[in-house]
Amino acid sequence: MKNLMLPIFALLIMGFTTTEQQLTQAERDFAVEEMTKTYDHLLKTIKGLSEAQLNFKSSPESWSIAECTEHITISENNIFGMLQGALANEPDPSKRSEVKMTDAQILQMIPDRSQKVKTAKPFEPTGQFGSHKVTVKEFKAKRKSNIKFVKSTEEDLRNRYTELPFGTIDAYQILLFMSAHTDRHISQIKEVMAHADFPKK
Repeated sequence: MKNLMLPIFALLIMGFTTTEQQLTQAERDFAVEEMTKTYDHLLKTIKGLSEAQLNFKSSPESWSIAECTEHITISENNIFGMLQGALANEPDPSKRSEVKMTDAQILQMIPDRSQKVKTAKPFEPTGQFGSHKVTVKEFKAKRKSNIKFVKSTEEDLRNRYTELPFGTIDAYQILLFMSAHTDRHISQIKEVMAHADFPKK
């Protein structure tokens, strides 16, 4: 009887235990590499720009470089908030099939500016950080914090999800989306800089 109870007890324990899937080292390294790359790319692109260059607009409706940078910084905070929302739910491997996009597809699609999308109001630049200098400081601090999270988290990011207009992505892909979104707006900044009327200094 004692020998019979042991496997039954083990099955009961297993039934009430959720197996969480941690990121592989390769996944951590890949996300950190992408996030570091766009961090460096943004800072290199805006380095040394004058006030006139930062605030130049190619049209009254377009964003300046300073506003693009603010939008990136706001998004860094809000997108990580999206990730935290996904982590508030229990991992659910049964929904894995709802994720249709690969990591590579997200990194390719998001920076593509051939498809223009109107920004939701919470992501619009309004000068909330007070100055461009403070905005950049906030971006640097938040991106470094997000990279630290990727390096150390033990959460199951692959079996937690969020819904975006283009479909379901997993929590790991939210981090890739964040980085690719930065790349998208670096391209926008370069478009501003390429305008014929962009100040020389």
